[in-house]
Amino acid sequence: MTAWMVRTGRGPAHPILGRQGTAGREGGAMSRGRGVSRVPGVLAGTAALLALACGVGVAHGTGGGTADASGGHGGHGAHGAPAAEVSAREPGAGGDPSRTDDVVAVGGSSWMRAAGVFSPPGSFVPSDALTYDTRLVPAGARIEVTQFADPSGTRVGARLRGLVPGRAYGMHVHTSPCGADPVAAGPHYQHRPAATADPVNEVWLDFRTDEEGDGRAEALHGWGFREDGARSVIIHDRQGGAGERAACFTVPFGPHGR
Repeated sequence: MTAWMVRTGRGPAHPILGRQGTAGREGGAMSRGRGVSRVPGVLAGTAALLALACGVGVAHGTGGGTADASGGHGGHGAHGAPAAEVSAREPGAGGDPSRTDDVVAVGGSSWMRAAGVFSPPGSFVPSDALTYDTRLVPAGARIEVTQFADPSGTRVGARLRGLVPGRAYGMHVHTSPCGADPVAAGPHYQHRPAATADPVNEVWLDFRTDEEGDGRAEALHGWGFREDGARSVIIHDRQGGAGERAACFTVPFGPHGR
């Protein structure tokens, strides 16, 4: 399973949401198809990423402490600082050998990574990444979704490999897990229920693939997900607020600090 590292750095608290690499004053959020935006929480994000990069495996312990990979227990890290709570689902867990999940919580911030390999519904090897149109999302294409959340907002990023080269795709966060039927993922997740699709009130991750079929997108919002309110991302055959559902990936989105 190919894995990528996401870096966080200093920058404006909430850049404004734009389309495909542009930014404009609209609702205090940002979305773009290429590149990396910067969000607050650099210290927590860096600590979480270093824990993952160094191969630290931490399981929840009793009495508010943690148990590390070597079998030791403790509730604090070096210099008395609270230890990061890390959980990981290795490939093969949950019946999906193509999937890898990592979750890191540091204080009031959290970082989540979910990665999978697309296959059609009903395949011999089950997958949480389902392709409904193999012409647009071939079996074997890969997806990684990350979420960084803290009290100031939420950043969602996506990276994809093995799609159709030089093609525009739409992608949104949806309310329910994926299923064999494309409609199983439900409607777009909305921060406030509304009658129309809106990139400020929803998480839009439209992107265009490069000559190798790889793509990426990122969205930043000044609000967080409700508990169990956002459960998947849907890849659409075109950009914008609608389109045919070409593929789906179940993702464990959650509020900050979880």
